[in-house]
Amino acid sequence: MTDDTWGTIRQDLLKTVGQNNFKTWIEPVNFSELKDGVATFHVPTNFIGNYVSQNYGDLILHQLNQNGADVQRMQFKVAAKTAAPRAAAAPKAAVQKASAAAKPAVSAASDSGDMGMTGAPLDARFTFDNFVVGKPNELANAAARRVGEGGPVTFNPLFLYGGVGLGKTHLMHAIAWELQAQRPDLNVLYLSAEQFMYRFVQALRDRKMMDFKELFRSVDVLMVDDVQFIAGKDSTQEEFFHTFNALVDQNKQIIISADRAPGEIKDLEERIKSRLQCGLVVDLHPTDYELRLGILQNKVDTYREQYPELQLQDGVLEFLAHRISTNVRVLEGAMTRLFAFASLVGREITMELTQDCLSDVLRASERKISVEEIQRKVAEHYNIRLSDMIGPKRVRTFARPRQVAMYLCKQLTSRSLPEIGRRFGGRDHTTVMHGVKRIEELRNSDGQIAEDLELLRRTLEA
Repeated sequence: MTDDTWGTIRQDLLKTVGQNNFKTWIEPVNFSELKDGVATFHVPTNFIGNYVSQNYGDLILHQLNQNGADVQRMQFKVAAKTAAPRAAAAPKAAVQKASAAAKPAVSAASDSGDMGMTGAPLDARFTFDNFVVGKPNELANAAARRVGEGGPVTFNPLFLYGGVGLGKTHLMHAIAWELQAQRPDLNVLYLSAEQFMYRFVQALRDRKMMDFKELFRSVDVLMVDDVQFIAGKDSTQEEFFHTFNALVDQNKQIIISADRAPGEIKDLEERIKSRLQCGLVVDLHPTDYELRLGILQNKVDTYREQYPELQLQDGVLEFLAHRISTNVRVLEGAMTRLFAFASLVGREITMELTQDCLSDVLRASERKISVEEIQRKVAEHYNIRLSDMIGPKRVRTFARPRQVAMYLCKQLTSRSLPEIGRRFGGRDHTTVMHGVKRIEELRNSDGQIAEDLELLRRTLEA
């Protein structure tokens, strides 16, 4: 029996068991040898070997004999973890292999040093080498790199949060790739909160909760992206809480990402919020001009390999970094479109071409101040935590900045009072009205408040 025979059998199994089951259970299995009627297969973990033997053993044995292999029985052995130098030396090959796998699960366990658990596909572009570091994401990058080394870490969990397109998922993928290169002996599981919930529901439906528990509690590093999606889903939160506790008790590393701080995720159980806050909580701030310009310059270097003939006029990158300030994904998408268009028409990328090609993006990206941005700037100005300003505490240290933020939201955005109240921890619109009125009074009588308001307004409108 050869590897080609096993490849043919795998294709037959794919048609029989379906893509999801194939990706999760069959794809990690690699043929080793056939000797004295015993077919030996390598698997990433004992758990996967036992599961495949119990649930698909007879089917695989039948397929082996159907394809001319004289097999009486099969055995599954955990593959030796001897690929550390190779994984570190050639991470791109492993990246390409993993990113080519189909959703919802990628089996990244093989003799090339990939991760030994089934999880979501990793993007080849999302590595530390491709992550542009600036002041807004400096701490997040440093913390992620520390965890990616695979050594002992004093903070657990690492909780990354920030708005859309600020680099949370990029850092999560980068950690996974770095762990794969530095510590191929670790079982690393990366998936989204939605996939965690899907697997939990599937385990309940199929009455395989013990398998689910064993799978998730046998990992060395658990990475869950967009954890806010389990908010309000009581049973999933319950299982997530117990999984979290079990891993922390075993000193296993957990990395979580979300679009807001743990204390600000609505409908998330208090005990989970408390657990998430016990580690290192890192905020990825909105990008500044320097960081956006760095991202664009990095993109240009990448695109020059694909479009070596294109010419870029001075000032175009600076113009885009100023004008498109809300979202890195929009910024990168605009650059992709610009290079593709200029290549198709065979013209230099000038300011005029840029404005014509990206007219809709530039219109949509006109400066609009958000409630979240005001809250963040006010919290930074008064040197308090954002969660304290939005939270329930009424002490003057937090109440005055909260009222200042409410006032600026009323002045600089089109949001209604009830909408503003909801963004401040679900407060009533009358509370917002009182806060706005109080700041209007202090503005005329307190020089410090008037100075703070003017400084904050200039900062936000810059």
